[in-house]
Amino acid sequence: MNLRPILTLAFCALAFNTATAQMAPAKIDSLAQLALKTFDVPGIAVAVVKDGKLVYANGYGVASLRTQKKVDGNTLFGIASNSKAFTTAAIGILVDEGKLKLDDKVTDYIPEFKMFDPYVTAEFTIRDLLTHRSGLGLGAGDLMIFPDSTDFTVKDIIHNLRYLKPVSSFRSKFDYDNQLYIVAGEVIARVSGMSWEDFIETRIMKPLQMTGSFASYSRIKNTKNYIDAHAPVDGKVVVIPRNTSEPTNAAGGIYSSVNDLAKWAIMQMNDGKYGDALAKNIFSSTIHRQMWSVQTPLPSGPGSYNTHFAGYGLGWFLNDAKGYLKVSHTGGLDGMVTQVTLFPELKLGIIVLTNQQSGGAFSSVTNEIIDSYIGDTGRDWVKVFSDNEKAGMAGAGKVVADVWKQVEEQKKAAVDGSLYAGTYHDNWLGDVTISQKDGQLWFASKRSPHLTGQMFFYKGNTFVVKWNKRSMDADAFAMFTTDENGKPLGLKMKAISPATDFSYDFQDLDFVKVK
Repeated sequence: MNLRPILTLAFCALAFNTATAQMAPAKIDSLAQLALKTFDVPGIAVAVVKDGKLVYANGYGVASLRTQKKVDGNTLFGIASNSKAFTTAAIGILVDEGKLKLDDKVTDYIPEFKMFDPYVTAEFTIRDLLTHRSGLGLGAGDLMIFPDSTDFTVKDIIHNLRYLKPVSSFRSKFDYDNQLYIVAGEVIARVSGMSWEDFIETRIMKPLQMTGSFASYSRIKNTKNYIDAHAPVDGKVVVIPRNTSEPTNAAGGIYSSVNDLAKWAIMQMNDGKYGDALAKNIFSSTIHRQMWSVQTPLPSGPGSYNTHFAGYGLGWFLNDAKGYLKVSHTGGLDGMVTQVTLFPELKLGIIVLTNQQSGGAFSSVTNEIIDSYIGDTGRDWVKVFSDNEKAGMAGAGKVVADVWKQVEEQKKAAVDGSLYAGTYHDNWLGDVTISQKDGQLWFASKRSPHLTGQMFFYKGNTFVVKWNKRSMDADAFAMFTTDENGKPLGLKMKAISPATDFSYDFQDLDFVKVK
């Protein structure tokens, strides 16, 4: 998701059915530099494809504040959830080959697959794995894979799905999910006889000559041209540990560059075809129509681009913008966020990769470029997203500040921490220990070591957990349940800040005291 040495390819004068010309390279340069500064992003990479060609690719800033190595068009970023479209493409290849069908039951391929509700288990299809309509809540189960320190395997994740309680009825609404894409990756492995990573690299990346891309960070070789992750810690952007979780690869593990992703985008807008005279195909036009057809509806409104519909296809978000189909996805990992945006009717693709976790940078750059192509200029998207981020941070900051103010006021309260000490068990996250050290309570997860931190009394039977890893920005309430004598029986949690990343799904935990 980053940028490096500058690769500016010759812009051609392109004709299309709008009255405006494309954004000039110099303007993209200045736009990207402004986004870097405004959103405090160390590095960014931008590519534009038009009419089947890469017409612009450039890198700005540095891949790492540690090394100061510059970003270029070949710099590798973790593209995070933009990997999901590769997983659906892999499923599509297997459909084309007659090895599975989208509406086959998951249990046909993974007999041990089980959801909370037996009916849902029996009816769950391959299509359901890819469309975020399972009935599970937003990011349900993500604490098995996030923050990156857990020891959960793909086998563990599949087993633990049975413990995640639904928040809506099956197929009734959209709630974004990562765990089921991990299951989809396992389907690919079992049907194809090769790992998801090998399948992606041999059946998609190699044919498209995405020679600098890899299906996971652990597979990067023959290059040091990749980014570090960055995030604000105590108000200053610094290098943070990258996410290297292998079980999550099918949901978000790919590392790629804007130069390579341009090849992917061009193939997508050519209906799965590639090569000389488009004589070859990655997948058929039949399965591609499924990918770009709404599978799960989403609320929509006119917004900035007079949008009339929105939904999720197979690995892609879909909506209309000024009458054109827009196909897009974003991705986020610790310290890096990305966006891929396609306008198939305009044969226009925009790829923006960054190495900091502020979405304002990729959003503003993408929208400014979109505006130049569809003739909808006049907005300052950098200012719009900057103002929105500041307002959101201010609101979230006040909530957090009020909580810590209450904690400070309670410092002199007489609280017997030993009452709460013990081992607490959640069916899918496993055990956590609450221990007392030097008069202070500490929280420690056995299977997710980054979930370790000091506990501070808040009020009643509620404490606040301040995580040792400060880049997580996800401090949480720990709310003990008690019997009639005040003896702790269990523990529930929820994030303090409304801005906490949804993958910290503390609200899905239900600990019972076991010791």
